[in-house]
Amino acid sequence: VQLQASGGGLVQAGSSLALSCAASGRTFSRFAVGWFRQAPGKEREFVAGFSRSGNSQYYADSVKGRFAISRDNAKNTLYLQMNSLKPEDTAVYYCAGDPTVITSSVGMSSAYRYWGQGTQVTVSS
Repeated sequence: VQLQASGGGLVQAGSSLALSCAASGRTFSRFAVGWFRQAPGKEREFVAGFSRSGNSQYYADSVKGRFAISRDNAKNTLYLQMNSLKPEDTAVYYCAGDPTVITSSVGMSSAYRYWGQGTQVTVSS
């Protein structure tokens, strides 16, 4: 499975940005999927994710109410809509997917085998 993330950029605080992650090589529909981010000098952290069934969504407390994850299985694409961006949201954002990740591990980066290349999001104050 190949994942290609896109949509990052430089925006001002309070702005919105939408990220996409296109999957190829294998159908995405039965994968647990997630967005993670890594700021300079910090560990990679969970942002948002879907369980394998797609029925459950999960968010980090820091983005709840501002970010929305969605998926289009017909297009094999994962999305992350980011609203009310803050400077502390600045990071490289990665998408990840894996058909073996169980619900309790959706937020664990170590559980995923397939990763996109990352897209930079920079939020200026």
